[in-house]
Amino acid sequence: MFYRTFLVVICMLVLAAPLAGAPRLTLIAPADGNILGRWDMTVQEASGGSYPSWFEVTREGGRLTGRFVGRGGSQRPIASVEFANNHLKFSLPVQYERQRSALTFEADFVGERLEGTTLDPAGKSLKWSAVRAPKLERKSAPHWGKPITLFGGRDLTGWKVRDVKKEGTWRVVDGVMENTPHGTDIITEQKFTDFKLHLEFKMADKSNSGVYLRGRDEVQIQDDFGKEPESHRIGGIYGFVTPSSNPAKKAGEWQTFDITLIGRRVTLVFNGVTVIDNAEIPGITGGALDSNEGEPGPIMLQGDHEKIYYRNIVITPAK
Repeated sequence: MFYRTFLVVICMLVLAAPLAGAPRLTLIAPADGNILGRWDMTVQEASGGSYPSWFEVTREGGRLTGRFVGRGGSQRPIASVEFANNHLKFSLPVQYERQRSALTFEADFVGERLEGTTLDPAGKSLKWSAVRAPKLERKSAPHWGKPITLFGGRDLTGWKVRDVKKEGTWRVVDGVMENTPHGTDIITEQKFTDFKLHLEFKMADKSNSGVYLRGRDEVQIQDDFGKEPESHRIGGIYGFVTPSSNPAKKAGEWQTFDITLIGRRVTLVFNGVTVIDNAEIPGITGGALDSNEGEPGPIMLQGDHEKIYYRNIVITPAK
């Protein structure tokens, strides 16, 4: 046994030490390493518009896998991922889309971008493209500027609606911003990068709204009094980050969010309780305005569900 072990050790040492003048062995990463990571995606519609999506490809147990965020809804697992000869193909189950069969996406590398196609509900081919999502890492703590009142109770100056066909679905009543149920979202005209945001909100029974940070990452607002915390419930980063507790009040009572967003890192103080502490937001959430994560974006309040009320919205941007 000793002799056999000795021979094994000698062989390992010989293989590890290259001969004089011989080139060193270089470990080559698997070919699918080119596709690993997070991707900010834009799909071109047949009507001429576009909508954002996001996906991530990882390797687990020797096989490719991943997750995807579509036009709406939350992140979901990708069922299958294939990548060979710089050609990507992945498929996933339908969530809120109108298709009956699985969604399928194919693409090739064009430089550093992915360019590909998918099918709409009518079976028409749509083009899509994707770029690597930025890391958004910050090298130093931010220096905060002066607070800006986004809504102080007078009027909707500085805000615009997402769907111009529903222009009148937001209004100010007794110093409070309120929506018409099943209306549209409302967006600040100003855009921001890193910031601290304070806002107060009140829900009707079974209400559902949300605060989109940079217009891309939704902090969920929902009538979830007394329920266990979950990423799709109040205080969660929709589908991605679950709050540590649920200090929600009953519908009809005023509540507060104090949100700090620095790069991809978010902290949420909900009714005075820190429920998310410097957590990473991996990518955009469903309903985002765009997938341009490296760019500044507005604050967007969701207004296409039930009745919601907002007041005292103040943002402190980083310099």
